[in-house]
Amino acid sequence: MAFLRKILVLIIIVVPAVIDLGCKKQAKCGCDGDMLFELDREAATVYFTESSATFTPAGNPYATYSFCNPREMYPKLMEYNSGDVLLVSGKVYWNCNYLYSTSSYGYSYQYLYKYYDILVTDVTTDLYGKK
Repeated sequence: MAFLRKILVLIIIVVPAVIDLGCKKQAKCGCDGDMLFELDREAATVYFTESSATFTPAGNPYATYSFCNPREMYPKLMEYNSGDVLLVSGKVYWNCNYLYSTSSYGYSYQYLYKYYDILVTDVTTDLYGKK
């Protein structure tokens, strides 16, 4: 019985110390952070003013993307109306406020709603096969 206890102590204390499960590095957030993925002509409802722009993808109403470069894209967006469905391309990053709030509040509604930053490279209208 004493031998079995020594084995259990070994398993409980020593084995976790020896086996390195590692620590997953969290992605750096913000427009100058680690890129998560790229969007290529994603259909989205785009809302904009001269100083800010956001969009919600047509296929995911629970995600919100904030432009990293709204002033740069404003002349291009002026060709359309705020609230139009457009095709958006760009590099996507975690929104820092979203990351901080999810880490502070743990598991809540935020697992469903996602907030991203996007460095937009192009915004176009969907011509449905027309040139």
